[in-house]
Amino acid sequence: MMMPSIFGNNFVDDVFDDMFPFAGNYTTANYDLMKTDVKDAGDHYELEMEMPGVEKENIKAELKDGYLTVTAQQNTNKDEKDKEGNYIRKERYSGSCQRSFYVGEGVKQEDLKAAFNNGILTVAVPKEVQKPVEEKQYIAIE
Repeated sequence: MMMPSIFGNNFVDDVFDDMFPFAGNYTTANYDLMKTDVKDAGDHYELEMEMPGVEKENIKAELKDGYLTVTAQQNTNKDEKDKEGNYIRKERYSGSCQRSFYVGEGVKQEDLKAAFNNGILTVAVPKEVQKPVEEKQYIAIE
């Protein structure tokens, strides 16, 4: 039976994933990646993206055709050995995630300000300036 999804989370699947965390379904971990808050700060918007465990060097932000795309990569290697050098545990993880936001055609790269602090990427995006609507001007015909 299909259950409705609220805000992209299927709560029934989450319950079963929590009960059997090693059942082979690793997609629920992706709900925690790059959660973003968008705040109206008056003259600009502020995006705050959670990226715990990601190093600043592994984050890229690109502006193309009015879209801001943020990509984060993470490579983890956990080597643990006993005194003789035998493996006790050896795990590796490599992955990336990406989010895109439409910021407007008029926004330029130099207009964006970004900072990464304590696992949170903050990007200030200026509000696109609305061009005033031209009033009709009639030409006198002689």
